[in-house]
Amino acid sequence: MRRTARLLTGTALAVATAGLAGAPAYGGGTGSLDVYPSTATAGGQVTVNTAVCGEKGTAVGDASSVGAGTFTLAPSTHEGEAIGQFQVPPSAQPGTYEIVAKCAEGNRQVTGDLVVALTPTAGQVQPHGSVKTGVGGAFGSDPVQTAAGVTALAVATAGGTWLLHRRARGDVI
Repeated sequence: MRRTARLLTGTALAVATAGLAGAPAYGGGTGSLDVYPSTATAGGQVTVNTAVCGEKGTAVGDASSVGAGTFTLAPSTHEGEAIGQFQVPPSAQPGTYEIVAKCAEGNRQVTGDLVVALTPTAGQVQPHGSVKTGVGGAFGSDPVQTAAGVTALAVATAGGTWLLHRRARGDVI
C-alpha cells in the first residue's frame, strides 16, 4: 500500500511539474507574437498574430526595426487572435529584426523575430515523392543475420518472462 501511494504521489508531482513548465504565461508584457513567414526577403509580405490581446482585442504593430513602420492588428476568427500584415521594404538588409505589438487595452506588449534573408526560402529545393520504406531492411540479403536477430529476440523474451514469473511468485533470484 505504501509503495503504491509513493508511486502515485511521485507520478502526480511529475505531471504537475511538467504542466507548470509547459504552461504559457499571460500577464503584462508576456506572451508571443507569431511571425509568418519567420524568414522573408526584402519586398516580401509578412503576417503577424497574437492571442495575448484577448478575443476581440486590437494592437498596434511596430516593424520600424526593419524599416516598415507601424501597422494594425485587428481581431480575427482564428482562435481569438489579432492579425496584421506589413511589407518588408525592398531596401531591408539581411539580419534578424524584432517586431513588437502593443495591445490597445491593458499594458501588454509582445515581440517576435523576423529574419530577412537574401534569397527566398521558397526557392530552395523541397523533397517530393514517396518514401520507399519496404520492410526496413529486416529481411536483407543475409539470412544468417536475420536468423541471429530473431533468435536473440526470442531468448530475451523468454528470459524476461521467466524472471517476471519468478518475481511474481516471490522467489528470490
